[in-house]
Amino acid sequence: MRSVPIPRERAEVVVNEFVRSVYNWMCVGLALTGVVSYYVSTSEGMMNLVFGNTFLFFGLIIVQLAMVFSLSGLIQRMSGSTATALFVLYSALNGVTLSFIFLVYARASIVSTFFVCSAVFLACSIYGWSTKRDLTSLGGFLMMGLIGIILASVVNIFIASSAVSAVVTYIGVIVFVGLTAYDTQKLKNMALTQPAGLDGGVVRKGAILGALALYLDFINLFLLLLRIFGQSRE
Repeated sequence: MRSVPIPRERAEVVVNEFVRSVYNWMCVGLALTGVVSYYVSTSEGMMNLVFGNTFLFFGLIIVQLAMVFSLSGLIQRMSGSTATALFVLYSALNGVTLSFIFLVYARASIVSTFFVCSAVFLACSIYGWSTKRDLTSLGGFLMMGLIGIILASVVNIFIASSAVSAVVTYIGVIVFVGLTAYDTQKLKNMALTQPAGLDGGVVRKGAILGALALYLDFINLFLLLLRIFGQSRE
């Protein structure tokens, strides 16, 4: 039996629904992270519990890394609901560990940097979606840059060089600006090649995976911009 081609109008609806789902879940993750982060920062008991216990703090970091790797590498073995639950839980735990920014930076500075980050992220996403240039090769280069940033940051823990910190910060901004455009184009290609008859759970897992990638791009870009534009809390 010959397969019936999917009408163009229907294909556009499928793509739009998938992309909307990705950005909706990304926004849910960011909102949850922000709410949890602010709540923890206003609770002296929670702050003492998280940051006064080194074992607990690094335990949370390790758990979050495990969640990211699980979602990225094992999502095909999960159900859509499990992947969603892990993403939501990760966003909440990330809010706990990121609550320190309210102790380091002025709230007005955090808010203004958030809007700057949102504008930059939106511009990069629009470019990644609309450009005709294939960004696949750029992805490998950016991943090498990301690895370099991680290694330099680890080394700088021991040498504590302000110059190295500044260089890593500005290079990091460039890397995550590029990754935002790259991940958006990858998301577009995923949406365009997605069969219309896919099971809802499979679609949900694809949306969660895309949301996680964009969420991580946004959070890292925000933290780097905060290091540049953030004003210390008095």
